[in-house]
Amino acid sequence: MTRDKSFTLVKSYKPFHSKDDPCPPIGRKYYRTPPHLYINFQPPNLEQFTPEEALKYGTLWKFFYDYYDNPYRERKS
Repeated sequence: MTRDKSFTLVKSYKPFHSKDDPCPPIGRKYYRTPPHLYINFQPPNLEQFTPEEALKYGTLWKFFYDYYDNPYRERKS
């Protein structure tokens, strides 16, 4: 099973900032949505991790694993 790349798991929004707000604007905020939100049922015969890998990755099924990359961390160029 392959993932449809027509959507992104990383979403963002820009919080409202009033012109009368004494604090500086926060800027863009990012959040991740888990892959299971984009399927309406669990298909049969999904590929599975070994029990040791499942404990490491936090899920039994490879399709539902989503690596978290901190969007606020400074990137090394």
